[in-house]
Amino acid sequence: MNNILENRTWRYATKKFDSTKKVSAEDLESLLEATRLSASSYGLQPYHVFVVTDQALKERLRGVSWGQSQITDASHIIVFAHKTDFGPELIDTYLENVSETRNIPAESLKGYGDFMKSKLLDLSTDSKANWTAKQTYLALGNVMQAAAELKIDTCPMEGFEAEKYNEILELSEKNLSVSVVLPIGYRSAEDDTQHYAKVRQSKEELFTHI
Repeated sequence: MNNILENRTWRYATKKFDSTKKVSAEDLESLLEATRLSASSYGLQPYHVFVVTDQALKERLRGVSWGQSQITDASHIIVFAHKTDFGPELIDTYLENVSETRNIPAESLKGYGDFMKSKLLDLSTDSKANWTAKQTYLALGNVMQAAAELKIDTCPMEGFEAEKYNEILELSEKNLSVSVVLPIGYRSAEDDTQHYAKVRQSKEELFTHI
């Protein structure tokens, strides 16, 4: 088995973190850069990522995360928050970045910008929020796999009160809403889950070659 598959077999949704072990600043930077480099639809990245280390804040978030210990025991909590609505500024800002990064005249990107706007701006507010939330899961998957490469444990979580997270982190004022939370750190020796065999569908059940 190659390292890519070994690392994905090693990874599991950690149920109990060792609160005495912290992710180094260097490794955290690598994970955040992996997040930044993640794919997103049109490359727009319609979300923001919060990294929580303050223990008092983690305690408050645990209170609205079904009391799950991962929130307080993990080294860091990565909160993915998606834009709840957007207008042409999302696309215009992205195109400005493309123009500057690739040294391309802005006017040459107008056609692409108009195409994106025709596909996205007429969506309902609910559809926009649903689309932006989906984009955070692309980033989530990418950072989880990067963490596995670094032998850093993770536990993707949807078990929380989103409205309370939004209130505590003051997300609504920023036109954001939490979509998924990722504690990162190192597994506790007391977490029996790490010894369980990984349960997945067989290749025959999951894949169809056409």
